[in-house]
Amino acid sequence: MVHFLFQFLIALLWSLLYFLLECVAEGLMDLAFRGIARFFNTLEFRNPWVAAFVYVALGSLAGGLSLIFFPHPIVHPSKLHGISLFVSPVLAGVMMAGVGSLLRRRDKEVIQLESFRYGFALAFGMAAVRFLFAK
Repeated sequence: MVHFLFQFLIALLWSLLYFLLECVAEGLMDLAFRGIARFFNTLEFRNPWVAAFVYVALGSLAGGLSLIFFPHPIVHPSKLHGISLFVSPVLAGVMMAGVGSLLRRRDKEVIQLESFRYGFALAFGMAAVRFLFAK
């Protein structure tokens, strides 16, 4: 039982490290989308399914690019292999929702990515590519 709890704790800590990588990637994407939105005046997808697909695709692209710099799994395989595929996107979605909430309270403009569902979609795309293709 203690061994299982230790393995769970290690997997959770590695998931948090992976979450930090996703936070950096999402922050950079958020800044890029803000710049693009200013250039095109608006970059919001009217259809939520299209928006979710685009954010998963962009997350997949970010995950693919991260494989160039970090080709090995950040989370070492354990008995709970794949936990980062769910934990990290949820945490990233919560973080992006928090950013959106903070901006709304300060009467700043909020973009689609600064919500739970689209932050989750972007992080899930990144996590899925890394889960499938990391050596």
